[in-house]
Amino acid sequence: MPDNTFKITHHCAGTGARVAELTLLHGKVCTPIFLPVGTQATVKSLDTADLERIGIRMLLCNAYHLYLRPGIDVIKKAGGLHRFMRWGGPILTDSGGYQVFSLSSFRKLTEEGVVFRSHIDGSEHSITPESSMSMQEELGADVIMALDVCPGSGDVRDKQERAMESTFRWAKRCREAHHPTGQLLFGIIQGGTYPDLRRQAAEQVTSLGFPGYAIGGLSLGESKSAMWETVEATVPCMPADRPRYLMGVGSPEDIVEGISRGIDIFDSALPTRVARNGALYTRGGRKNIRRADFKEDMGPVDADCGCYTCGNYSAAYLHHLFRSEELLGYRLATIHNLYFMQKLIGQARAAIAENTFPEFRSNFLETYQTTDEDKRIEQKTAALKGKKREDFPETSEPTTF
Repeated sequence: MPDNTFKITHHCAGTGARVAELTLLHGKVCTPIFLPVGTQATVKSLDTADLERIGIRMLLCNAYHLYLRPGIDVIKKAGGLHRFMRWGGPILTDSGGYQVFSLSSFRKLTEEGVVFRSHIDGSEHSITPESSMSMQEELGADVIMALDVCPGSGDVRDKQERAMESTFRWAKRCREAHHPTGQLLFGIIQGGTYPDLRRQAAEQVTSLGFPGYAIGGLSLGESKSAMWETVEATVPCMPADRPRYLMGVGSPEDIVEGISRGIDIFDSALPTRVARNGALYTRGGRKNIRRADFKEDMGPVDADCGCYTCGNYSAAYLHHLFRSEELLGYRLATIHNLYFMQKLIGQARAAIAENTFPEFRSNFLETYQTTDEDKRIEQKTAALKGKKREDFPETSEPTTF
């Protein structure tokens, strides 16, 4: 990796938080950064002009979903993923490992790769480390991910250990198969909530010299305390001069907590998913716009927000849209939540640069109130993320895990 690809500009003296510049094929981004999820080459209910106005600089798309529909060949014919979706900024693509293990009701793992059935039409497919690299290279993403084995966070130690070892072997094959395209290939660290396995996995994967590293397999139903204990055990084993990516974590409070532990990159569908259910972020916590309290509220949802939604529409109007199930409500709520996330992480970066991050973190966590409803939503989201993680079905051939 060139010396100037990831340049740390500020450290927080009291925490692990840091600010850096990450230079990619389609531009430079500042970290910490939150990536909205555009699974199928779209952030649901928004177009790329909306994202640019909000201030979004980088997106996540998913190679698994795009491989199944519309197909890598279609996107390649369009000139690559950026041209296909008309997005000029950087893109990170997930390898599809998580989706294979969570969405398919049938998958068979061998040393070669994984065979699975499409969640769309049941057709059979296979992905290997080599084919995953080929797919992501043809998509043209700026950051691509090594193919990993992603068990549920609550799986037994033996299964976690086998997944960790398979992930390491596949990471080596991804490294060998990756062509010098200018794309950054990140390795993934697995190991469940077992600190010793995470440390071992980090030692193995970082020995391969990737330009960045991700912590995978978390936010899948484990407790918050277990998640942060796992992160705290893993981060010290990751190179300080490479970006650290915590996959699938993205509630406002988790972003702030993750930054304090030295995480640089986050992604999650949570802010956009809860927006479509009428949950809007404010500095004081989430507000359910469907509640009767907002029926005659002619002010904005958040008077301190600078987003397009709060600048143009009242809480009463948003309440009406959601109660009437009008599609505009989903768009306006999504704009608001992504603006909130963009502003929050920008404030965190500024606080780190100004040496006030510990105070910023403390003030935010004291002010941002989570309710029992919030916890139920996050638990439901985690359950949905990990919902089809059954053991592999019996087959006539041995399965290696």
